[in-house]
Amino acid sequence: MEDVQEHQSQSLGSSLMKLKEIFKELTPPLSFTGQDDENEIIPENASFVRGEPLQDANGPPKVDSEVEVLQEKVTKQVIKEGHGPKPSKYSTCFLHYRAWTESTQHKFEDTWQEQQPIEMVLGKEKKEMTGLAIGVCSMKSSERALLHVGWELGYGEEGSFSFPNVPPKADLIYEVELVGFDETKEGKTRGDMTVEERIGAADRRKMDGNALFKEEKLEEAMQQYAMAITYMGDDFMFQLFGKYHDMAMAVKNPCHLNMAACLIKLKRYEEAIGQCTIVLAEDENNLKALFRRGKARAELGQTDAAREDFLKARKLVPEDKAIARELHLLAEQDKAVYQKQKEIYKGIFGPPPLAKPKQSNWLILFWQWLLSLFYRLSRRQRQKSD
Repeated sequence: MEDVQEHQSQSLGSSLMKLKEIFKELTPPLSFTGQDDENEIIPENASFVRGEPLQDANGPPKVDSEVEVLQEKVTKQVIKEGHGPKPSKYSTCFLHYRAWTESTQHKFEDTWQEQQPIEMVLGKEKKEMTGLAIGVCSMKSSERALLHVGWELGYGEEGSFSFPNVPPKADLIYEVELVGFDETKEGKTRGDMTVEERIGAADRRKMDGNALFKEEKLEEAMQQYAMAITYMGDDFMFQLFGKYHDMAMAVKNPCHLNMAACLIKLKRYEEAIGQCTIVLAEDENNLKALFRRGKARAELGQTDAAREDFLKARKLVPEDKAIARELHLLAEQDKAVYQKQKEIYKGIFGPPPLAKPKQSNWLILFWQWLLSLFYRLSRRQRQKSD
């Protein structure tokens, strides 16, 4: 009995190891190369991509790149290269930054935590941001850099009332990323624009993003979509009603959807799901949002959730071939998984051990043979007597 149990235990262990290896190979990712069908993805313009600091907030990042002197009191080191032109005077720039006092290495501001870039019109910035603005003037879209700013171009001799940890005459360090900029010649901030101007500015960004999307410049396209969404912030949308709300949504939602299209191509599926979910929160029957979220979920192996999205989309357009194809792929995927599991569980304990023949008791057999012999002899003797 112990031999049988030992055999089963060894077989179970080897089968479980095989089970792990097979599950790693299950549900291979689908391919998203090439453009989507005409009925599925038509580039429009999108939500803003939230960049994340390269290093944790324990202190300024360590940068080995060359130090560039921008001004007597401002130096810059590039952390990540950007693309395109640099902003000019009166450009409306959107940026993220973290700021430290150089002497104490104390962080006193972090816009990434607020999940919304700040807006700065170059040439019209606050006095304490003069050094930061000089650095931003030298940057390209998507560029990230480390700036060292002298106190004269920061919070000055008195320090900061808003940030008590910034003492008088404090030199500053900024880690800054230029999300993008808008060459608005009037130098207007979003708050100074009319509703039509803000929607128009967002729509221009959307169209620029579309052009970049068609050229497969996905990162650049997402920057334009991100800029468009900054014009359509929640505080702005909350104030809109009627036709203005419809006009804004006609720009905002396509931006989220095209952002999702870019993210899927870049295999950033979690972010793509987030963009689609934003749209579905406003419009639960948005076909493109359902389809793209389903594709992203399928890539992540979330087959049940993906199927739910595709089935809901199919109710809206029952004859759509692209949706039917995705549902067929999910069915084939489930079938392959089932067959793998069936093979695994079929032999998970290995072949059953062969039963050992029972050992006979030769003494008993011997007596049985003697009795049988005696019986036959007795019977033969009786027959002779008769």
